[in-house]
Amino acid sequence: MTNFFLILMGFFMVCANIIGFLSYKKKKNLYFAAFIILLLAVLFGAIGGAIAVFMIRDAFSIFYGLQLGQYLIVNSVIVLFIAILVTLTKKFSN
Repeated sequence: MTNFFLILMGFFMVCANIIGFLSYKKKKNLYFAAFIILLLAVLFGAIGGAIAVFMIRDAFSIFYGLQLGQYLIVNSVIVLFIAILVTLTKKFSN
């Protein structure tokens, strides 16, 4: 069961980053991509929690989904930090 949730976590992280990259390519805005990844963290956390509740059939299994959302939020903070660094680099190079 643990392996399933680890695979699900990796899958959701890859999907969120790919969707964020595609939104960056479309809008050319790193901050928008970080915001999209943050919104996907909430969505995928809710989906992961629902899957955990249906599979384990225990009320406390919702915390698996919340843990998944926590890792995705950390991922979006990292993307936001990279966006800030890129902006600062562009400002100082000009």
